[in-house]
Amino acid sequence: MKTTKLLAQCALLLSLALVLSYMERFFPLQMLIPLPGIKLGLANIVTLVALQCMGSGSAVIILILRCILGAVFGGGITGLAFSLTGGLFAVAVMILVSRLRIFSIYGVSILGAAAHNIGQIGAAMVLMQTVYIAAYLPWLLAVCLVTGFATGAMAAGVLRVVKKTQTDSAF
Repeated sequence: MKTTKLLAQCALLLSLALVLSYMERFFPLQMLIPLPGIKLGLANIVTLVALQCMGSGSAVIILILRCILGAVFGGGITGLAFSLTGGLFAVAVMILVSRLRIFSIYGVSILGAAAHNIGQIGAAMVLMQTVYIAAYLPWLLAVCLVTGFATGAMAAGVLRVVKKTQTDSAF
């Protein structure tokens, strides 16, 4: 019974992450911050909630499946390389810093956003076979302070609601 419940929760969170990732395309963030490829990282809300409520294993599985299905539905193999590299690096950092218990959900989110950017720049350097792409990293890291904080605030709101409504049928 417990395995079925966990599977259903993971499937629900995976679906939500895919929807958030798709919806993110309609937010014109580049009008505010004119940098190519800038996103809020809304699907990271799901990763943070899964990490806090279900543990690191479920969070990693949800992230990997979201990246793969996102690539199948429209990202392509290059998109998969970028999202999987950035996502795995981000979730690894978030798992590590959440275990240290010195950062709030905001800090975990900001560090995860920074790690995601570092992972994606690393993937870009390998795919494009140049180190010059790393010059873009300081700009991304500056923006991740804002986007990571915003994502952390949304995840904190979700976690407050989950804790208030926690019953046998909730997380």
